[in-house]
Amino acid sequence: MQLKDAVLYLLLVFVPYAAFCQESNPTSAPTEPVPSAPNFSNDQIRELIRQVAEKDLENDKDQRNYTYIEREEEHKLDGKGKLKSTETKTYEIMELYGGQVQRLIAKNDKPLSEKDAAKEEEKVQKIIDKRKNETGDEHKKRQEKEERNREEGRQFVREIADAYNFRLVGTEQLGGRNTWVFDADPRPGYHPHHKDGKYLPKFRFRAWIDKTETQWAKLDIQCIDTVSWGLFIARIHKGSRIVIEQTRVNDEVWLPKHVALKLDARIALLKNFNVEEDVTYRDYKKFRTDTKIVPLGEVREQDK
Repeated sequence: MQLKDAVLYLLLVFVPYAAFCQESNPTSAPTEPVPSAPNFSNDQIRELIRQVAEKDLENDKDQRNYTYIEREEEHKLDGKGKLKSTETKTYEIMELYGGQVQRLIAKNDKPLSEKDAAKEEEKVQKIIDKRKNETGDEHKKRQEKEERNREEGRQFVREIADAYNFRLVGTEQLGGRNTWVFDADPRPGYHPHHKDGKYLPKFRFRAWIDKTETQWAKLDIQCIDTVSWGLFIARIHKGSRIVIEQTRVNDEVWLPKHVALKLDARIALLKNFNVEEDVTYRDYKKFRTDTKIVPLGEVREQDK
């Protein structure tokens, strides 16, 4: 993982579990007033947030039953916010031998050269070789690690539900579906219990929650204070922001549709990262959980 990717991960760790408030100049349409909105109490909203977040953990697990295409567009900015360069990368996401694999298939919207495509195939093949030769104990340990990570997510969910004051601000239609819109602001005086809970007061949230499915359809997350990891490791500056949209797939699961990220960060007090990321997800295709997906190289070997 590159340093920039590590910073992105640190910001995105908050994404699957919370809901976010917009900036003073929001980019989305104004929220409709609620003439007959139910009188949600803070406790009722917290319970709703817990339910939504628990469902999102299940969505994350079900996403592994799908292959899909992910396109990332990165804009690098200078110190004055002017565009320096743009780069796009397109990946095919597959499930191979019990784990997701990301294969680069295009750069700047052009197919890879034969040389680069061969390198990607070699990278994927190494992952396959490692996983298919995995012992029973190694496979068990990997599954146990994944379950521990899921449990960490559940604990973090509970922390978020308790760490904020929530408020119903309106309703809005997204993709033809009716949603509740909730704002969340850090709860004054709250003492975190989860190890990552100390970062929560640095963020505020707005969430669009589908009324029928009790699933989040959109999140808007804003960094409202500098977030630091260690003394000189990394900092995410105030104003960094991420907006995530989900869509219902195959009438059974909610999966990512679009992510827009604005990141202003510094690594080791030396290098600044001022980037805007735009990520789209498409071509979700479900496969049976007992289906083994193999890349082209392995198919050729079997055909000999």
